[in-house]
Amino acid sequence: MSDAPVSPDISDELGNILPYLRRFARAMTGSQSSGDRFAAAALEAILVDRSVLDGTSVKTGVFRVLYGIWSSAGAPVDDDETGLRARAQRHLAQLTANSREALLLHSVEGFGFSDIATIIGIDQSEAEALVQIARREMADAVSGSVMIIEDEAIIAMDIESIVSDMGHRVTGVARTRDEAVKLGAADVPDLILADIQLADNSSGIDAVNDLMANLGERPVIFITAFPERLLTGEKHEPAFLISKPYTEDQVISAVSQAMFFSSTETLKA
Repeated sequence: MSDAPVSPDISDELGNILPYLRRFARAMTGSQSSGDRFAAAALEAILVDRSVLDGTSVKTGVFRVLYGIWSSAGAPVDDDETGLRARAQRHLAQLTANSREALLLHSVEGFGFSDIATIIGIDQSEAEALVQIARREMADAVSGSVMIIEDEAIIAMDIESIVSDMGHRVTGVARTRDEAVKLGAADVPDLILADIQLADNSSGIDAVNDLMANLGERPVIFITAFPERLLTGEKHEPAFLISKPYTEDQVISAVSQAMFFSSTETLKA
């Protein structure tokens, strides 16, 4: 075991990786607090023993350490096991082992199949198969209604098309904070997908906070060009986050994951 200080170069790299490590951990657990605890545990393990990063890139090694800690703990999700969260747990238990995590690593975090195999500890061919299995299984598991908060018409149309093709119902598209509140009151969504910066300089975060106050807690996916600003671990932050520019796979994966952790009672399973 090596307890020598982490070199400045590696420290800088770890700092750059940390926001995305938090994103992956939060998506695995469905919770900011649970995810951030696992991310912190991974960094602590690396600080104690740098050899855990041997044989791979720093980023792949860090994610491998996180995945190992999480799976050794029993691959837990958020511990509120009542209502829809309990139903989500049952859905997760029915999925092929490692498939959901492989999809997250590939679609959201951008890892290739070779790196996914290293992180999870499987063969590359198995990693490729797991991603395809996850797409099929999660697409069939849960459907619901989605509100889109986005002020750019082309992006809104693209997201609406992706979400509709997944089998979800889009309640509508809001361009501003006020429009979002009105839309939510008229048609309560199961999931909110929101850009951060909206027309008239209103905030997607403020819009979501207003909706939560009026409608109660529900899963939210934020879309932003600066994800590191919402992955600091310093305040209440989203469990699900997509970076701009996004890909269709990222939207599909994030929506599928978020639907699993819905706290509403309106999802059709």
